Amino acid sequence: MSRIRGKGNRSTELTFITLMRREKISGWRRGARVYGRPDFVFPREKVAVFVDGCFWHGCPKHFRMPASNTEYWSAKILTNRRRDAHVTRKLRSEGWSVFRIWEHHLRPRAPGMSARIGSLRRALESRDPGTAPA
Repeated sequence: MSRIRGKGNRSTELTFITLMRREKISGWRRGARVYGRPDFVFPREKVAVFVDGCFWHGCPKHFRMPASNTEYWSAKILTNRRRDAHVTRKLRSEGWSVFRIWEHHLRPRAPGMSARIGSLRRALESRDPGTAPA
């Protein structure tokens, strides 16, 4: 278990960047100083996107508890989940739209990814301050 190290989520972020470029979604920033440190921020539209790793954030579909030191890992993952929920609530209370995308959704031909991209695109279009209401 001592070899489990977080490397950030650089590879998942790069995959998501490729996906957004392919879908012609622009205007995002990385490293923005927004509460909770979202992976991607669309500042003008107030949209925050988190790309959550299946292990570190306790994906209900793919998370597998390590066989050793289960007490530590159980507490660690629970703390991460609670923090994620708190960050989401706080950002939403401040008027942000929050999207959380699981790492497994970024795999090639992952089911549901096109729906998530569509939801993101609609959120960006509906929150764009430069567009006049219909």
